[in-house]
Amino acid sequence: MVTSLPLKAYRLYRDGFRRMTVGRTLWKIILIKLVILFAVLKLFFFPNFLQKNFSTDVQRSDHVLQQLTGSGEHNYEGRMR
Repeated sequence: MVTSLPLKAYRLYRDGFRRMTVGRTLWKIILIKLVILFAVLKLFFFPNFLQKNFSTDVQRSDHVLQQLTGSGEHNYEGRMR
């Protein structure tokens, strides 16, 4: 019986994860750390600039359009004059 490569790969990982004991705990720790890491990065390093600096959706869309098209003069910090 001929089986496809994706099916063989799926079965390999499925059987490998079934036989794990310590590995399952390690994978859980890794996933928890990733969730915490990305949550902290989102909260502290990527604030919602548009929500904070513009009050309406029209102002937000105008700002994004200006940033994407490069229209308008910018000072050395990248802000509009």
